[in-house]
Amino acid sequence: MKILRRYITKELLIYTLAVMFVWLSVYALFNYINEAERIGQENYTPLAAMIYVALDLPSIAYGHSPVIILLGSILALGNLASSSQLIVMQGSGISIMKIAKVVIGAAITFIIVIIAFGELLAPIATQRAEIYRAKALGENTYSYNQQGFWLKDGNNIINVEKNYDGKMFGEVSLFKLNSSNEMDSAIFSSKVIFDGENLNLDETIRNQLNNKESFTDIKVEHYDKYKAKVNFDSQFIERLKRDPKDLSTLSLYRQIDFLSKNKLSTGDYEVELYKRLIKPATLIAMILLSMLFIFGSLRSATLGKKIFLGIMLSLFFELSSRIGGVMSLSFELNHLLVTSLPTIIVLVFSLLMLYIRSIR
Repeated sequence: MKILRRYITKELLIYTLAVMFVWLSVYALFNYINEAERIGQENYTPLAAMIYVALDLPSIAYGHSPVIILLGSILALGNLASSSQLIVMQGSGISIMKIAKVVIGAAITFIIVIIAFGELLAPIATQRAEIYRAKALGENTYSYNQQGFWLKDGNNIINVEKNYDGKMFGEVSLFKLNSSNEMDSAIFSSKVIFDGENLNLDETIRNQLNNKESFTDIKVEHYDKYKAKVNFDSQFIERLKRDPKDLSTLSLYRQIDFLSKNKLSTGDYEVELYKRLIKPATLIAMILLSMLFIFGSLRSATLGKKIFLGIMLSLFFELSSRIGGVMSLSFELNHLLVTSLPTIIVLVFSLLMLYIRSIR
């Protein structure tokens, strides 16, 4: 059984890596074409565009891992079936359920690797890609953490600790530099409203620095309202609002906790978190569902047609899961229930049907 497990695992690995290579190559090509119109701006060269596209590939691989592993598993099993190797396995006394167990075991191993890869590398690579492109295009450079960000805007250095919705910020520090690139003033406010052109600060403390020969005089001023003109616009701030799919699972949890404490909407982040948690079970359900076609009777249709139907049905299931998430947001349904119910139904149905075919 160990030899069989190794053989099936090797086949699954070969086909899954082949699918991943083709899948990422296609995405990289279209992403590079999309970046082509920016080539020539400032220091954004063809090489810079290639680096940006390459840095974005880990997040693509992680986000599309269910479909990649699914297609790899179907093609591997289809190859074994077309060469009658599955028939030989069944003829030697190995049941369909045992074969399914080996396939799922190999898929789980690959899932663990992909999840570790996606959780640790993908968010960092995506952030580096955005910063690298911004610098190459001569845009405002910035860096961000989970809730806030640092931003250099002309002679201003801005630190936002809490970015609520791209328009309202909390715990903001604004450091102004003079023509000699030295600190001119430091401004602090606990609440800021961004109107698209100005930062409108409430209850502001302004520290004006006056450099003299032997010492620096600091003048502290208090304002109920303070307005600071900035050069960036709402679209730039919107880009700083990270998409839930670009966050790690731990970051999603922290974001939900942060928004909940501030009584803000958490729907998008909850749906993504539950999809992330249920992803392994969803993938297993799709693989089991596709195996129903592989182990079905070949009299009514060719193997190629059954593989195609299995792929279409599994992809339709993946699409339905995404639509379910959108519906739960639109109609304010229970996000966990809507996200997990399709997976549970398909998983139970597939296991039951495979068990029935196994005991025949």
